[in-house]
Formats: sequence, structure tokens, C-alpha cells
Amino acid sequence: MNFRNQFPKDHAGITSGTFDMVAKTFRGLEDVLAGEIEAIGGSKIRKGTRVVHFSGNKELMYRANFQLRTALRILIPFYEFRAKDDNELYTGALKFDWSALIRKNMTFAIDGVLNSPYFNHSGYISLKVKDAIADQFLKKTGKRPDVNTADPDIRLNLHISDDRCTLLLDSSGESLHKRGYRSGASPAPLNEVLAAGMIMLTGWDRKSDFIDPMCGSGTIPIEAAMMAYNIPPGIYRKQFAFEKWTDFDRTLMESIYNEDYPDSSAFFQITGSDISPRSIKMARSNAKNAFLGKKIDFKISPFENMIPAGKGGVLVANPPYGGRLKQENLRAFHVKLGDCLKKNYQGFTAWILTSNLEALKFTGLRPDRKILLFNGPLECRFVRYNIYKGSKKQNRQLL
Repeated sequence: MNFRNQFPKDHAGITSGTFDMVAKTFRGLEDVLAGEIEAIGGSKIRKGTRVVHFSGNKELMYRANFQLRTALRILIPFYEFRAKDDNELYTGALKFDWSALIRKNMTFAIDGVLNSPYFNHSGYISLKVKDAIADQFLKKTGKRPDVNTADPDIRLNLHISDDRCTLLLDSSGESLHKRGYRSGASPAPLNEVLAAGMIMLTGWDRKSDFIDPMCGSGTIPIEAAMMAYNIPPGIYRKQFAFEKWTDFDRTLMESIYNEDYPDSSAFFQITGSDISPRSIKMARSNAKNAFLGKKIDFKISPFENMIPAGKGGVLVANPPYGGRLKQENLRAFHVKLGDCLKKNYQGFTAWILTSNLEALKFTGLRPDRKILLFNGPLECRFVRYNIYKGSKKQNRQLL
């Protein structure tokens, strides 16, 4: 067996020095996340599928959890070995000194992820590693550590790809998309990380107006306002997993939390509207929870009646698609959407998230960019339209 141990036996703290990290995200947001990691000081940045690998110290790990908008989870790979059957998996896990991570009276939990012909059940592989940890503690101390799947002191991630077994320490706890401001959600709410990634993909300058005319419970406008006012996405969370670790540095975390985060001083308006009074009520409540109640203008209105106050800006919408809109209504809906964009949003750049490109053809608009994204299990396209005044040909002649 081949072993890689990022935490040696004489390790004084869980996260001393510089170490490797993995940030998980949605497919299609890897470039955006890599840019975010570079901006906070990450090094050795390498993109994968739905992940970005990077290196840094404890402060960077704290910042990654607190400041990255497009990360779902920050993991620290600490131990790697090869296994092709249950016995090799158990034996490999048993060779790690688990007292370096799990101390007396600490609880732990393990989540398994599989992509291997040798194993076929993620719950079973987690159980085998749990048994190895418990048996090692029983032999050394006479007592097994407790498992707490709901709120453990140490959360581990086991990833098996082919015969390569990687154990990772979860520094986040709850997924980072759970910002902490959402007290209510409309049907099929957009994940906060996906919403933030979509906004960043638009290239919005945080100086022009921003509109979501189908905002539901307000996720997209709230994430836009957080960016514009430079509010870290982790500021509302009650706790991160690393706060339970033995080497947690409260003074360091408080200094990051209390830093001055200067916001945009330019004039702009952020607007969210929806036809559902219930959705707008939830959106206003969520914005208030995020201390952004006065920063976003929420309106009860069908999207075709929304008239932007400014002469240009960015529109981002997550309209009904897939099972949310009956097939017979798709054509009429998208014809109305296209007419609305052409009539009311000249000078805007409009971005639409959809899983139905055929239905989008009924808008009568030609997209100039399509980005592959996934909204849960749905394969989607994030589609850009530049809404010109007059024809596209006329606008090119004016340049």
C-alpha cells in the first residue's frame, strides 16, 4: 500500500503550517471559485471537476469558509492509501494515528463518496472506516469515541476513486450555501452558491442596476446585494466545523470577522420582483435577516409589467422550467418573456438560467453566450442576451 499522511504523528495542531485544501463547488463554477481563492491569497491553485485544489495556512482556511461565495465546502485531505476490498480499506484506515485528530470525549462522523468498481455502497465504506477508528481507540484507551451524524466535533469525508482512498477533514460543517439568512423559501429555491456564481459569471460591475424579475424568495437579489456591499457570505452563520477543533484560534477568527469590508460607493439599484405576494413576503424577510432590507427594492408584479428605473444594467432570472411549468404553457411563457425583454430592457444584459433550450427559442432572441451549469440534478444553460435598442446590425454600425 502507498500512504500519504499530511498530519505527522508529532503534529501539534490540526492545521499548523501550510497544507493542502479542496474547495467543492457546482460544475461550471470552477473558474469563478479559483478566482476567488486567488483573491484571498491561495497558492498552488488547480481546478478539477466540481472542485478546486489549493494550499494555504490556518488563516486562509478560515477566510475560505468565511469569504468564498462559490464554495460549498472546504476540505483538508490528510491521508491517502490504496484499497481494493473491505480488508484493505479497514487496514489502511487503521494505520493512521487517529488521536492526531480526535481527542478524548470528541464525537465524529464520516461521509462517503464513491467512484470505484471495487466498492458499491457509500454507507458501507464509511462504516468500515468508522470501525477502524473505533477499534484503534478501544485498543489504546479502552473506550470507543461516539458517533454523532447530526453535529459531530470532527466530520470526515472519505472519497474512493478506483482504488485510491482519500480521507479529508471537513472544516465547514453544514454546507456553505446555508448562509443563515433564509427563513423561508418559495418552491424550487435556488441554491445560494449557485446564485452567487451566476451573478459573478455575468461580470456585473456593482455600479449599474441589477434586476431579478422572477425573484421568488429573493436569493439572487440578496446575493447580489451582499456582493455590492461586500458582506462576507459567512457572516450570518452561527458556527463552522473548525471552531470545534482543538487548535481553533478564536482571536484570529474574530480579527477576520471584524475586518473592514469596504462596499461599493457607486449609485445602483437592486430590484427583485415576483408575481407571488407570498414569495415577496419571504424575500423581504430573508433580506431583513441579511440586514439588507433597505438595500433591495422588492415588488409584487408579473415580470411583463416590470419597468426598470434605469437605462441599463444586468438582469438575471431563474424562470420556471422542467417540472415547474407545464409543457403547453412553455411556448406562451417564453414568447411573453422575449417580448418583455425587447420592450422594457433595452440597454440591459439579460441572463436566463434554463434546462430547456428548445423552449428558450420562443423568446425570439439570439443568445451570444451559453454556460453549462447544474441546478441540482438538472443540466442547465446560463444564457446571455444583449438587449439592443434597434437591431443588432444597427448597433454594430454605431460602434
